[in-house]
Amino acid sequence: MSESQKVADRPSATPPGVNSVDRFFKISERGSTFAREIRGGFATFFTMAYILVLNPIILGSAKDKFGHQLDAVQLTTATALVAAVMTIIMGVGGNLPLALAAGLGLNAVVAFQIAPLMSWDDAMGLVVLEGLLICVLVVTGLREAVMHAIPQPLKQAISVGIGLFIAFIGFVDAGFVSRIPDAANTTVPVQLGGTGQLSGWPILVFCLGVLLTIGLLARKVKGAILISIVTMTVVALIINSVADIKAWGLTTPAWPDKVVDTPDFGLIGDFSLFGAFGETTAITVVLLVFTLVLSDFFDTMGTVVGISAEAGLLDERGKVPNLGRVLLIDGAAAAAGGAASSSSATSYIESAAGVGEGARTGFSNLITGGLFGLALFLTPLLTIVPLQAAAPALVAVGFLMMTQVKHIDWDKYEIAIPAFLTIAVMPFTYSITNGIGAGFVAYVVIKAVLGKAKEIHWLMWGTSVLFLVYFAINPIEQVLGVK
Repeated sequence: MSESQKVADRPSATPPGVNSVDRFFKISERGSTFAREIRGGFATFFTMAYILVLNPIILGSAKDKFGHQLDAVQLTTATALVAAVMTIIMGVGGNLPLALAAGLGLNAVVAFQIAPLMSWDDAMGLVVLEGLLICVLVVTGLREAVMHAIPQPLKQAISVGIGLFIAFIGFVDAGFVSRIPDAANTTVPVQLGGTGQLSGWPILVFCLGVLLTIGLLARKVKGAILISIVTMTVVALIINSVADIKAWGLTTPAWPDKVVDTPDFGLIGDFSLFGAFGETTAITVVLLVFTLVLSDFFDTMGTVVGISAEAGLLDERGKVPNLGRVLLIDGAAAAAGGAASSSSATSYIESAAGVGEGARTGFSNLITGGLFGLALFLTPLLTIVPLQAAAPALVAVGFLMMTQVKHIDWDKYEIAIPAFLTIAVMPFTYSITNGIGAGFVAYVVIKAVLGKAKEIHWLMWGTSVLFLVYFAINPIEQVLGVK
């Protein structure tokens, strides 16, 4: 046998694509197969499909400045539509197994921080502005500059604080924790249950859901959160059919008249790009947009690098393939989420489930996005999930975000104190913006007191000044005579 024949007979480490689709997505080149990509697409969908339930619950339970609430059915449609379209675009344009949907934490900012200050149209307009600003940061290269300006421990503290905030929202939404009606006459602002003790079937559903979720997570069951939501919804349906309970809250678990229905696109395009400036001060608007950008900004960077590393796609210098396009699509997803009134959409760390099943390319996104598209027609089925069945997922996500706390050096006070304030102020003041502001200001002050002012990036100085103005906005307005 000739030497050329021997070489020809050797298996190739990167076999050529068997067809144009294979070659376009580099399926064979990356050591994957169509079967693995399809399995990965299903795994990613079922791991993150809980957002179709949680996003409408979080956004739908909040009221804007004028007391208006968003329709749960329309929110479900908008959430599924944005997830389907942007996940497919990421697959085709970025060629990474990275799915996108409305971001938990980001939707909490919109629902409980922004909407109470303005109308829903204005709030979603700020989300669009956030997405457009991220796109500008990507195109100009400033995204990496901002990334390097904020100390890593503060980024981790922001994630932990948002996790505690989300968990607290879960406890409150489920009725496990409630505000004491006459709190002005007591030193205790909140209590267990509605009367100081747990009572009623809905609370039992929530408690069982928490136990089920943490049990599945501990066993590392794929799709643990979705399994818990589905299981406890079935339990709630059975309980409600027998007892006909009236205390479920926003959503009563009752089987719908029809499972399949035409999507309601009533919220699509329902936003006002600059309306927020007429409802609150310009500095408040700037800080709110900054908070959205910051939350989306670092979550995405961590997710993209983490998923790429797990899939073995980083190059020899640790860079992500097609990073510019990936970040641009992610920014566009944020804007699309605002335009659809489903809150900012972002990359999902749950995409790791698909990578675990073998996905290595954007082809798996076609499967995940297609399943989200199918969910558009199953809205009646998705809107029977009560808060008590979905809230355990918020507690679980809170825990997962809380795990970042181990990376903070608690012996180094110049970073530990700002990190602590960031984490504590978010849930205690029910405000993500307040937590970030407290951490930033504390970091700058402590560094300056220690004589390390030169170590502070100019972007940190600038944002800290903005936060000082934000915290002192009321006395400033009084001094200036602004009503």
